Amino acid sequence: MAIPFSRTLFGVVPLYSLLIVIGAALAIWLASREEKRAGLPKDTVLDLSFWVIPFGIIGARIYYVAFAWDQFKDNPVSALYVWEGGIAIYGAVIAGFIVLLIFCRLRKISAPALCDVIAPGLVLAQAIGRWGNYFNMEAYGEVITDPALQFFPFGVLITESGVPVWHMATFFYESFWDFLVFLVLIIGRRKWFRKEGDVFGFYCFLYSAGRLIVEDFRMDSLYAAPSLRISQLLALILCTVWWLFTLREAGRRNTLPFWLRVLFTVLHSAYALVIALYCFRLPALAVLPLSGRALLLSGYSLTAIVTLCLLYGRSDPGEVRYAIHAA
Repeated sequence: MAIPFSRTLFGVVPLYSLLIVIGAALAIWLASREEKRAGLPKDTVLDLSFWVIPFGIIGARIYYVAFAWDQFKDNPVSALYVWEGGIAIYGAVIAGFIVLLIFCRLRKISAPALCDVIAPGLVLAQAIGRWGNYFNMEAYGEVITDPALQFFPFGVLITESGVPVWHMATFFYESFWDFLVFLVLIIGRRKWFRKEGDVFGFYCFLYSAGRLIVEDFRMDSLYAAPSLRISQLLALILCTVWWLFTLREAGRRNTLPFWLRVLFTVLHSAYALVIALYCFRLPALAVLPLSGRALLLSGYSLTAIVTLCLLYGRSDPGEVRYAIHAA
């Protein structure tokens, strides 16, 4: 399992493409089952999928090309050769979100409610799609030198100059995290989330909290500057935005004492500033060893998740928007 048996199924079907199709189909099926509970017209999800999927692919490609332009500048037409690889999930999500907003405006339906319906299936599709990176032998991390850690799925063997070398299986880390986020969303929408948009907001936050860590160890990150990983910075921004939104809601609901909200704000702001400086590779932080980087990033993500859950507070069964009894 440390080395994929093939990139294709039956020698002709790319396994990456097959997994993406399976993930998309599952996402549409899950969302279609939920649309009635969210008060959306029948077949809303199916109609949206005919727009989101093609524009999502275009967005994923544009995002990748924009931050990997050196690969295409000598032959700009090659930016159209999607079949040669090179897409980014953030680009797909951003493009899909824009299409969804336009779709909702034209149909006069609630965009937050539709986002809530889509979010669990989306992150499940991401968890499945990441295994395509395994079969393509890409999206792997740094070299593993400790023999005790040279095993799958912690590591994956990548052939370099004809020699198999153990690398961190970052595709698996993200896939595993995405599946955990899926479980939180699929359970949480029945038990915890109170308002339209909360499911999607927690998707953005939790996915980003994991991506912030995993991205730091990848060997093929996209860069906005020589040392600035664009996906890592975007993950930090999304984490902070939803955290601050939850803080505002906590103030309205008085779910925590004022002094505790202030304490959490100071703690999160200070930690987020350190992570931002790290993302920009402040010299004092850029020399951290792998273990130090892991502790710094995971410490921020864990702190943000714990304080956000405390800020959000407990939901009474009667106020959970997508609870079973509300059907």
